[in-house]
Parts: sequence; structure tokens; C-alpha cells
Amino acid sequence: MIILLIFFILGIFILIFKNKNSKITRNIKLYNFKKKLLSKETNIEKIFLREEEKSLLNPNININIGIYEKEENIIRKSNIHRSRLSKFMKSKLNGEMIFMDEKQNIFKYVDGKKKFL
Repeated sequence: MIILLIFFILGIFILIFKNKNSKITRNIKLYNFKKKLLSKETNIEKIFLREEEKSLLNPNININIGIYEKEENIIRKSNIHRSRLSKFMKSKLNGEMIFMDEKQNIFKYVDGKKKFL
């Protein structure tokens, strides 16, 4: 009789601990989701993605690549520039409009003449 009572109490503790533990993990996942959704970093990333989309769709928007920028930013901006060149056959980089012809030659106009790069 005492053994049955011990197993019964032990079973109740296991059920309570199991339910409590599952609620904690579910709440942690929900908390992490809310944290990511409401974080400032995520909002800043969304703003940069929108700006990249705008610059990808319009080759007349200037892309400035500075000397002291991080390498990952330079790579990202140069990839945007290359994709605009291949899609629109022109792209504005550091204030200069750069063109690409049918033979994949890259050039810009200087005093009305083509200068190949």
C-alpha cells in the first residue's frame, strides 16, 4: 500500500514537472520571437533592405563607396552596382554614370566621348 502511494505521488510530480517544463520552453520561444520582432536592430536591417531594394530598381540613384567603409559594405554596394549594370546597362557609382554595351565593355562618357574602363 505504501509503495502504491509513493508511485502515485512520484507520478504526480513527474506530470507537474513535465507540464511546467513544456510551458517554459514554449514561453521562451515566444519571448525570443517577440524580442526579434521588436528589436531596434531588426528594424534597422529592414530599413537597409528597403534602401537596397530602391537602389536595385533605379540605376540613377547614386551609390557612394567611401575609402573608410567596411569591407562587407563595399562588397554589398559593388554587387548592387554590378547587378544594375547587367540589368539596365547603366549605373551611377560615386557620382559618375557608368554604362555597359552589348559586348560587356564598361565605359563612361567624358566630354561627349566614350572612355572605356
